[in-house]
Amino acid sequence: MRSRFHVVRLPAVLLALVGGLLLSACSHHFGAGIADLPASQGWQPLPIGSWVLNDGLEARAMVFCPRADCDRQGFAAVLSFAGARGRQMEQALSESPAQLGQAFAKLAAEKAAERRKGQTGQKKKPEPKPARSATDIVRLDSADSRGVLVTIRSLDAPGRQATTAILYGREADRLVVALAVADSADAARRDAESAWRSR
Repeated sequence: MRSRFHVVRLPAVLLALVGGLLLSACSHHFGAGIADLPASQGWQPLPIGSWVLNDGLEARAMVFCPRADCDRQGFAAVLSFAGARGRQMEQALSESPAQLGQAFAKLAAEKAAERRKGQTGQKKKPEPKPARSATDIVRLDSADSRGVLVTIRSLDAPGRQATTAILYGREADRLVVALAVADSADAARRDAESAWRSR
């Protein structure tokens, strides 16, 4: 049976990490990719040459395995953060990773409300019911890195879930973050470890 995991429903923690990047004009610079997640297995590099640095945020590699090409859909990335942004991200991941998701969810709700407000003259649609979900967080600390595994489960659709594995550590003055999103904890952790090795 095929998974119902959709990348558009990525966990908020991933969106919070990637959401700080601003996309500029299109570019065909795809970066080095992730060696352990190769194109021969369906993984496609995403363009990173067009991502603009925002307060010391750098995209080093991003890959995506679409449903059409893969048995299990997934996303993995390697990002780095410098200066105050790196310290803030490290503190959030070390002390309260759940707050990253909550902060982004609040921001997303505010932006959606602004969009609805701006749609004047259109037939008013009823406010959607907020999705009910539960979030589980497990530490993934090792000698090589620190990390968290965040699983978001739907309370309205049993069996529907997405997991983000995030590994992070210092590289000189930068915080390097490897993350992966998949529909199971094992897959997310395995892909994040692959991304971490490629950093």
